[in-house]
Amino acid sequence: MSAILSRALTGSRTGLLVVLALLVALFAVGAFVSDRFATTGNILNVYEQSTGLALVSLGQTLTVLTGGIDLSVGSVVSLLSMLTSGLIDGRAEMVVPVLAGVLALGTLIGALNGGLIVATGVHPLIVTLGTGAIVQGIALLYGLGPVGGVPLEFDVFAYGTFAGGLSIGATIALTLFLLVSFFLNNTRTGRRIYAVGDDAHAADLMGLPRRRILVGVYAASGFFAALTAIYLVSRFSAGQPYTGANYTLASITPVVVGGTMLTGGRGGVIGTLLGVYLVSLLNNMLNFLDISSHYQLVVQGLVIILAVSVYVEKQRGLA
Repeated sequence: MSAILSRALTGSRTGLLVVLALLVALFAVGAFVSDRFATTGNILNVYEQSTGLALVSLGQTLTVLTGGIDLSVGSVVSLLSMLTSGLIDGRAEMVVPVLAGVLALGTLIGALNGGLIVATGVHPLIVTLGTGAIVQGIALLYGLGPVGGVPLEFDVFAYGTFAGGLSIGATIALTLFLLVSFFLNNTRTGRRIYAVGDDAHAADLMGLPRRRILVGVYAASGFFAALTAIYLVSRFSAGQPYTGANYTLASITPVVVGGTMLTGGRGGVIGTLLGVYLVSLLNNMLNFLDISSHYQLVVQGLVIILAVSVYVEKQRGLA
């Protein structure tokens, strides 16, 4: 088990070095192209805007560490954002029970994903693609446009600040990343997650509760998707049927750029967090340059290819 964790941490350190180098280079380029880019106000803006992607990518990292993937997160975000605003419907007394229910439902959907993967033996990509389609269909049955609303004070998650401008939502996301990182690296269950991703067959031979671990990580992915939905309702004041559409693939980008291997067993959530900041900073710089969103997708793709190429090359050097 210790050898598995050592390999995982080696991969994580390599990924951190790659994404840190890209962050420094990107920041330098941005500061050169615009004198407003490196200002404190803009950095705080990037920090706040990273929240949604950070939350959903945190859950995605856990599934990828086990050698899986969760393609249902975008649909879960869409449905739960609609349920959040639709059930609250502007009533302050409904905020707490609805939020608790939404978080529980997101966790349940994730656990069902994990249960189906374990019970059927079908690859997680196929299972979560199917459940994602079902959940998206339910969202469209619930409403074809924005539904409900939330009290004005509900925007504190997205727009609230403290300590001179630090975003409350982004700081909550950062804290969750640190807690999950500690959990992965310092608890028996965390080490078992790496072991399952490193070699599922060996994990079975070692007597590890692989099935329970898989259900747990997908439940966690559902929970963080639900938290993302709540954040987006706080940001936009209402849920919509396609609010989470872009988050399915977007949540994978920081995971890969941050050095977590899609085959599982190596990487970590801190790399993902830096990957989130890299993607957010890149989008911010491209907006400063007034570059079309179509070209932004091209640039993001090139950054992903560059990051992964460098990471793979470093892995070969360590082998």
